Amino acid sequence: MERYTKYQSYPTMAMTDRTWPNKTIDKAPSWCSVDLRDGNQALETPMGLDQKLAFFDFLVKMGFKEIEIGFPAASETEYEFTRVLIDQNLIPDDVTIQVLTQSRGHIIKKTFEALEGCKNAVVHLYNSTSTLQRDVVFGNSMEETTALAVYGAKLIKDLSKNYPETNFTFEYSPESFTGTEMHYAAEICNAVTEVWEPTPDNKIIFNLPATVEMSTPNVYADQIEFMCRHLKHRENIIVSLHTHNDRGTAVAAAELGLMAGADRIEGTLFGNGERTGNSDILTLAMNMYTQGIDPELDFSHIDDIIEIYERSTRMAVPQRHPYAGDLVYTAFSGSHQDAIRKGMERMKSEPKYWGVPYLPMDPMDVGRTYDPIIRINSQSGKGGVTFILEQNYSLFMPKSFQKDAGAVITQISDEMQSELSPESIYEIFKKEYVDIRTPIRLVQYRTETVDAERDVLAIEAEVIYNEETHFIEGEGNGVVSAFCHGMEELLDISINIVNYRGHSLDLGTDSRAISYIETKDGNGKRFFGAGTSSSVGRSSLRAVVSTINKMLLTKED
Repeated sequence: MERYTKYQSYPTMAMTDRTWPNKTIDKAPSWCSVDLRDGNQALETPMGLDQKLAFFDFLVKMGFKEIEIGFPAASETEYEFTRVLIDQNLIPDDVTIQVLTQSRGHIIKKTFEALEGCKNAVVHLYNSTSTLQRDVVFGNSMEETTALAVYGAKLIKDLSKNYPETNFTFEYSPESFTGTEMHYAAEICNAVTEVWEPTPDNKIIFNLPATVEMSTPNVYADQIEFMCRHLKHRENIIVSLHTHNDRGTAVAAAELGLMAGADRIEGTLFGNGERTGNSDILTLAMNMYTQGIDPELDFSHIDDIIEIYERSTRMAVPQRHPYAGDLVYTAFSGSHQDAIRKGMERMKSEPKYWGVPYLPMDPMDVGRTYDPIIRINSQSGKGGVTFILEQNYSLFMPKSFQKDAGAVITQISDEMQSELSPESIYEIFKKEYVDIRTPIRLVQYRTETVDAERDVLAIEAEVIYNEETHFIEGEGNGVVSAFCHGMEELLDISINIVNYRGHSLDLGTDSRAISYIETKDGNGKRFFGAGTSSSVGRSSLRAVVSTINKMLLTKED
């Protein structure tokens, strides 16, 4: 990596009075999807006609009002797609299609032919303006480059008069804007403005693309603010951004560009585009959503968006993609899991604002469920295990029980070297704690009150121990303590109840109950067990039997 000196850095502009750092985004911009042009031309296997039609329809349903459909003069495929949309009346009246054209006469003329009969259309003119493109690719001076833009602008204006049935909007892009001298970028745009003569009722669009992302996002924001200050008739101009992701900061550049005064965003779903991609509209819009701003696009069923995107592009959405990835609402770390569980519990009290640690947004807002939020592996802890068992199986363990179950289950995950599904976690929990009936099994029992004033209860129980039937008796201040006293006499062990809790597993009069017992033997070692039954009393005694069996099995080991 010693060859870094051949690259140059791009300093901020000499703009000491820049205002964008003190601004925030407070409303959604106008959105223009370029999935069917920029996105499509970046695919190894471009979409066919049927795929394009399905994708267009989906974009409309999401709420896009402007959709760039292609470069109709560039190929018969794109020309045909334009005509099918128009001839089959597939474009809603409130949706505007956008088409791309170079500043070349025959291309502009064919573009208008492709649009015949369209109700609303943006004709997007572009030519390269950067120093590098002028010098290396075209060998043009600034004057020649401006003349080319003005030529295209005049021809577009003249030809549009031949199609009175269409409501045209004109758009111009100084391609490779970020590599263009800013004073010259303003100069060429102003030359186009003089041709198109925008008004409040007939605005034009200047799209200022980071065709190649060359600098940090703050430099791009400076460039946008500079342009907003130097464009003539700014009030009649829609400033549009089209950022690319060569440096991995297309979304950040777009956000700062909006703060700097832009009105409109061109981008693609999941940032699909040439090289490292375009600005990701989904991420941009959802970033606004999580700041309490209506993005004016519908991402409430994000899995449907993923499905059509992956089917159409044959590319996969990364697991860590913001908002849409399979793992973005997942926590593996035990401390994170515990914090999420507590935050989710707090949200039941319906506070004014969402506030769950490690979850900046509610997954349900994009059609996800809480099931995959916490997944268990060797890095997990009691919080994660507890959340899974609470959310999926309505098991509400005491805290000390949570800690023991968390340690047991994550150890098993570690030994297996794999993640555990909720079903696996539940099966492990049952095996390790619930209704353990070897070597002791409770057959039946009967209780009676001995001293109501002192809450003394007596129990007679039949148990099977090592395949032999035994009858025990005991007294205590409840069914659990009475049973433990009887079992102590039978087994000659010490059983001290440390914690007991029980609750219903289901709603209704026929619901089953579960009881959790924590006991301590004569040496102070703690054991945990659970029992289930339609009877609360029987579930508590089965829980005691589970802990006693664990004591006995530990002794044998």
